[in-house]
Amino acid sequence: MTAKKQIFGYLPNDAPPFGRMVVLGFQHVLTMFPATVLVALLVGFDVGTVLTVSGLATITALLLSKVFAGKFIPLYYGSSFSYIAATIAVTGAEYGVYAGDLVRIAQVGIVATGVVNIAVGFIIRFAGGRKAIDKILPPVITGSVAAVIGIALAFEALKMAADNWWIASLTLLVTILFSVYLQGKGFFGLIPVLLGAIVGYVAALIFGLVDFTPVLKADLFVVPKFTLPAFGDPKAWEAVFAIAIIAIATIPESTAHLYQISLYVDNLAENMGKEKYELRDLLGLNLVLDGLGDLINGMFGGVAGTNYGENNSLMVITRNYSGPTLIAAGVIAILAGFWGHLSAFVGTVPLAVTGGLAIYLFGIIGMQGVALMQAEKVNLYDPRQLAVGAIILVIGIGGNIGYGGNLPINLPGVFDNGIPAIATAAVVGIFVNLIFLAIKAPEEATLEATELVD
Repeated sequence: MTAKKQIFGYLPNDAPPFGRMVVLGFQHVLTMFPATVLVALLVGFDVGTVLTVSGLATITALLLSKVFAGKFIPLYYGSSFSYIAATIAVTGAEYGVYAGDLVRIAQVGIVATGVVNIAVGFIIRFAGGRKAIDKILPPVITGSVAAVIGIALAFEALKMAADNWWIASLTLLVTILFSVYLQGKGFFGLIPVLLGAIVGYVAALIFGLVDFTPVLKADLFVVPKFTLPAFGDPKAWEAVFAIAIIAIATIPESTAHLYQISLYVDNLAENMGKEKYELRDLLGLNLVLDGLGDLINGMFGGVAGTNYGENNSLMVITRNYSGPTLIAAGVIAILAGFWGHLSAFVGTVPLAVTGGLAIYLFGIIGMQGVALMQAEKVNLYDPRQLAVGAIILVIGIGGNIGYGGNLPINLPGVFDNGIPAIATAAVVGIFVNLIFLAIKAPEEATLEATELVD
């Protein structure tokens, strides 16, 4: 008799032993840290504040999901690249320079983004849940948007890797090998990204590419720049229109992330002989929690965002979907915001190491979008489905790689530097899909008439 293969992993309500939980939580922080810090530097926000508030938003969302659903929705709530251009339009930020009072104006738009997400979440909860959202955001849209987000970030990953191709390539290769050949090998099978980063870091250290000066100069304890939104500022409404509209991109993104995680969690549960979690049925709650995360960010000085695709990729690779582990990650992120040495040490990770990890993680985001469409049996021989997916891919990817994130279509006073490509791709996809819903194709109308006669 062949022995049954033991499946190793953690489901959302599972809590690893404390020591493992801390290490696994740190791996989540390592995964989210580069993008979180990069977005903060790009849009002129304080790095410590962004880290701290992202941890607070994540912990709050996880605890509320457990309270209202009886199970954790295993997602890390952090910054989103989708909001970079719109936020810079408000702050006028220079890379790495804190934008001062303009941050408070941008916070108004971030709060508005949270309100939009919460409103959509409640509409979905009371309008039929998944059936309602599948009409407006069917899998061909959510899957295509997820694919666009991953592939559109490809150039950013390559730019980081270009800092040192040898180190980036080594990091990428060992991370892939660890994720494949350590899977199912106990605890080490859960931390391939962390192990890959360590190998890349040590290699960079040997070649003198690690600078410890920021660690030596850092204070042990720092206070993040917590600020309140400037609701009374005359430019506040401009921030609302510039930033909140990007939710049209992150709502499909968040939906896609939930569907992806639900798919993989249920697959693990089935393999472990346990009850499925059916997280996809919590779509409305997920968007409410996503919006709550933006409210917390907007109220205290964090950047606009959504749940992290990078951390989703990490969970898929490691088969660790533990909610308590993500709470541990949130606590570590908060400590990183206050503990100057910890934040500075993580910041010493060379850009090339981050680039090597990013090539893998960003690629997996794109592939998860493909996996979602496969799982939902999207018929790409149907010209309607094909049309919706095609325009999302071209507008989203072309706009990000070819035009730096914004399409060359200006809306004075709102998008002076062009409209955001991913948001536009999502809106156009939704609009075309609504046309198909309103105007039936000839064969579809004939089929419906036949069904009525029968």
